[in-house]
Order: sequence, then C-alpha cells, then structure tokens
Amino acid sequence: MSAYRIVLADDHAMLREGIKSIIDETRNLQVVGEASDGLALLQLLKKISTDMVVLDVSMPKLRGIEAAREIKRQYPEIKILFLSMYKKREYLRLAIAAGAEGYLLKEDTGFELIHAIDTIRHGRTYLSSFILKEAPEDLIGICRGYRRRGEDLLTTREREVLKLVGEGKTSKEIVRMLFISPNTVNNHRKNIKKKLKIRKNADLIKYTLQKGYSVDSE
Repeated sequence: MSAYRIVLADDHAMLREGIKSIIDETRNLQVVGEASDGLALLQLLKKISTDMVVLDVSMPKLRGIEAAREIKRQYPEIKILFLSMYKKREYLRLAIAAGAEGYLLKEDTGFELIHAIDTIRHGRTYLSSFILKEAPEDLIGICRGYRRRGEDLLTTREREVLKLVGEGKTSKEIVRMLFISPNTVNNHRKNIKKKLKIRKNADLIKYTLQKGYSVDSE
C-alpha cells in the first residue's frame, strides 16, 4: 500500500517539525511538503500531489480559511484538516463551510492527530474531543457526516452574482455593477449552476426566488 501523502501548512517551523515527526513515524503516512503561509501552500500544491493538507487557521499572506476554499475549488479531492488554537464555534463553522473534513486544536495529542487523519482518510469528518465536550447538537451533527450544501461551495463573487440574478439583473447589468467582463459573468453563472446542480437559467432564477436571494437577504 502506498503512503498517504500529507502537506503541512503553519507559520511556526517548530510546530511543523513536531507534527511531521509524529506523522512520519506512523506507518503508511508521509509528509511530502511544508508551507509557512497560505500563498506558499497554494504554490506548493501546483508542484506536488497530496491526499491531505493539515493547516492552521491563522497564517500570513492568506488565511487558512481562504486557502481551504481555494484548495477545494482547485483540488476538491484533497482532504483538509485544520489544526488551530481557536475553540470558538465561529471558527469551526467557517472551517467546515470552507470544505474542511476535520478540526483539531493544538492542545490535542499526537494520538488524536493520527486518529483524525485516519478517520478523514476513510471518508468521515472529525472534530477535536475538546470541542465535542461542549459542542451543541448541530456541531455534533457536523462531525457525524456533515456534507456541504451547494450554496456553501459558492465564492463571495459568485454569491454577489447570484444575488443580482435574483434581483432580475441581466448579464450586461451585472457587468456594469461589478466592473467585470461579460466572459467573467458567464463563467460565474456556469460555476453557480454547476455547484447548485442547476442546468437552465430559468431554474437558476427560480432558485433565487425560492431562497429569497437579494442584496438585503443576509
């Protein structure tokens, strides 16, 4: 069996060294790359193949949450495990919405890290035991097999386009309002329909009406 390939991303070199040591000592797991910031991580993923990224929420140049969104956009097959110092519920929600399959705290043990990797590797989600002790039912539900809705896959710009579609704006009007090219608008529309599993423009408009999409909807 080939080793399960993992990339580490954290701006603290000493922490990366410790995590790498734990992972590399485990059979069938291998750290194949490291990055100290979000942008360096994205550049690294263009050069190497990996099965999972273990990353920090807070990193320079590009935060972990934004990096995770971009990873899932470009490489949806890559699993993401956050390793964070933040226990606040909002960070966990953002991490899961960004596409992460797991969320650990830096105070968790090396044993739990390996257990989390193994759990995610086999298609399940994993939350830190510290978080689960205080987690409400909705977060426990996330751990038991949360799957992202199509809406959660949309980028910020795609959400803006979707809101304008819901207001009845034409593509030409969206071009003027967002200062983007017609091709960009068309690409956003295609990506939105793909993520929402919608084929026709009429169905997209119907979707926005059902969901109440408008500028004041959030």
